[in-house]
Amino acid sequence: MTTSTLKYDEPSDTLYISFAPGEKATGIELNENLLLRVNKAERRAVGLTIFNYSILAQPTEAGLRSLPLTGLSGLSEEVRELALEILLRSPLKEVLAVSVYTPSMTERIPIASVTVDTREAA
Repeated sequence: MTTSTLKYDEPSDTLYISFAPGEKATGIELNENLLLRVNKAERRAVGLTIFNYSILAQPTEAGLRSLPLTGLSGLSEEVRELALEILLRSPLKEVLAVSVYTPSMTERIPIASVTVDTREAA
């Protein structure tokens, strides 16, 4: 198994996380700040790109910032289920905390918080 790599690009404030460096993947835009890369055939994460990382990883006075995964709503049911399946298991669950916001009894909005700290990789 390949070791994960983290690369932070300070000028663009982007964190690139690769769980399988060099492997081709399909991109799934979770929202405007999170791009998940997956191997669809093997149903696993290949990488994650976090745009505006320094803002998203910085806790607020109330805790971690929550980001609605708005990109999931525009996906087919099959791809949406694949993305959620991958997000809820290793290695993604060590990088993003995923939960659901329920503004009403019938509405569920998947949300995520960035939990990876680039200082851990230094």
